[in-house]
Amino acid sequence: MNEFHTRLITMLKEDDRLTDQNGELVPAAITDRAWKLDEELVKTLLRDEEIKEEFFEKIEGHWIFHATKFVDYVGNKDFLDNSYTSFRNKIGLNIDGKFLRERGEVTLVWPYKDCVLEGGQTKDDQKRKEIFFNETLARDEIGPMFTPKALTGWQRYSAGDAENMRVGNLKRDADSVLQENMLIKGNNLIALHSLAKQFRDKVKLIYIDPPYNTKSAANTFAYNNNFNHSTWLTFMKNRLEIARHMLINDGILVVSIDHHELYYLGLLLDEIFGVENRMGVVSVVNNPAGRQDAKFFPTAHENMLFYANNIERVDLGRLPLTEDNAKSFNKSDIHGRYKVNGFTRRGDNTTRIDRPNLFYPIYYNNMTGRTSLERKSADDVEILPIDNNEVERCWRWGKDTFNQNKDKNIEIRKVGSGYSVYTKLYEDEYDGEKAKTIWNKSYYSGQTATQAIKALFGSRVFSYPKSPYVLRDVLEITTKPGDIVLDFFAGSGTTASVAHKMRRQWIAVEQMDYIEHLTVERLKKVLAGEQYGVSKSVGWKGGGDFLYYELAPYNQLFMDRIQAASSSDELLRVWADMSENSVLNWYANPENPDNALEDLKAVGEEPDGLEKQKRLLAELLDKSQLYVHKSEIADPDFNISDEDKELTRQFYDDDDDPDDS
Repeated sequence: MNEFHTRLITMLKEDDRLTDQNGELVPAAITDRAWKLDEELVKTLLRDEEIKEEFFEKIEGHWIFHATKFVDYVGNKDFLDNSYTSFRNKIGLNIDGKFLRERGEVTLVWPYKDCVLEGGQTKDDQKRKEIFFNETLARDEIGPMFTPKALTGWQRYSAGDAENMRVGNLKRDADSVLQENMLIKGNNLIALHSLAKQFRDKVKLIYIDPPYNTKSAANTFAYNNNFNHSTWLTFMKNRLEIARHMLINDGILVVSIDHHELYYLGLLLDEIFGVENRMGVVSVVNNPAGRQDAKFFPTAHENMLFYANNIERVDLGRLPLTEDNAKSFNKSDIHGRYKVNGFTRRGDNTTRIDRPNLFYPIYYNNMTGRTSLERKSADDVEILPIDNNEVERCWRWGKDTFNQNKDKNIEIRKVGSGYSVYTKLYEDEYDGEKAKTIWNKSYYSGQTATQAIKALFGSRVFSYPKSPYVLRDVLEITTKPGDIVLDFFAGSGTTASVAHKMRRQWIAVEQMDYIEHLTVERLKKVLAGEQYGVSKSVGWKGGGDFLYYELAPYNQLFMDRIQAASSSDELLRVWADMSENSVLNWYANPENPDNALEDLKAVGEEPDGLEKQKRLLAELLDKSQLYVHKSEIADPDFNISDEDKELTRQFYDDDDDPDDS
């Protein structure tokens, strides 16, 4: 590498906007700023006389930047001549000095916007470092990735059965819609595409609690800061776009999020669902004391964004009577327990001039307790809706409604020298509280959620669980028994657990291995009738069943091995196996030249070499072959059992024999 080249790379690395988390230059970031004539980049290049002479032209005393010449230079395959890049160069095929993958890249609006990010990590395991989140996939990789996948490992868990049962036939309703609760292991993006046809226009509620993209060291998306929001948004966009197709016309999406991505996520959802379908933002107080390590405002809440599929069709329910609400019904008469509310209107349209038909006199006899719209004796007192400031306001009801309900639902009290009119609301007639934009109940706290997990498993086996009471109230206002609820960031299974107890049909997707020893076990306890969390408040006693199955893995098995490797030697063995038994990416050279292997070894000797090796190997795997396609289910190389073939056919409601696919 000549001195000019070395100096240029050193200068560019001074700008952390142009480097990844390991301090390596990101050519896409450099070219992006060059095309935008980025002021800081231009200033950097002008500092060196030789570099200035190479990429600038002096015209009438002004230096003019030749962006095209500069972009061609940094885009050359030999620009970054280090071991990391050398391995990619030697294993990648190229024509006329340009890699084949460069010819198939997707055009971007924001960086990565039209690409697919195939990560699958949940927020609840943020300390695990993923290695392939911001890998962009070319167009011809995307289509096959989203085709229906083979489904394996089927198990049915049922109340009263200590172990799983044989699945048998899948249950469908008269319209052929699957009537099964389902827990699915696999990448959630790919799983959504496999679910989409069966559940298109069928799901009433999608609730998700995705990775939050925080600034902490455990940040799931800890990549180059300049592309941090872009990668996260693309990750979410890929999933939300296909998920929306599964919502029924009056369906609702609810996304939990903190302040780090609140504004970005809101804009993304406005784009996907339409700003006209934005229902509101709810603040859930989950840490009343606040995080005291905050520099400015201790964070005491998280947010939930509510979006309608079609806001003209949505009708929100109300929150049920809580113990705190029940205490307000502190009076009683022959009709039962009741509480009182003022009879004078409050809020908009409250004055006589606004609503003249609601301004009229009420006559009350203090001796007999009689209430009337007419004066019946000299002892009757006239009462008008006039406040202390002598403003003529109006009543809540018109005359007809007042006459119909006055004997049971009107109460008049003497207050000082005057009288006040109240409505009586009986406990058995209470239809619930309208949900507000601030949810602030003690049982919404993260501590309550953690205590529930500890009660179920004896220890804190899961970080950052969502409060089951939050889910209970979300389901209460958005769904009814029998509706389908989808959560494709299932985590420990809070959504599925609460939905099951509230007799909703549910679908949950989770990629992490803890699904088997945590999520499944939690839901088995639900079937058995555990009484933690919301069980008492919803009257849960146990029962029901659910299916567990997996997307049949192929390249995903290598991806898992790459992720789990703890040494460079182990990764070299994985690479040897990959080159023989995996499907490599379309731009990769399948001959595995020895000199490329030497370069891979050299990468491992660099700072953070193990992580660099992992990213390289993960990049080489064909993402369209992470899981076995349904069309390839009969291939003996995949070893799919006859039972799994039959259940896969049933799931897709496919009359064709999978063996003939």
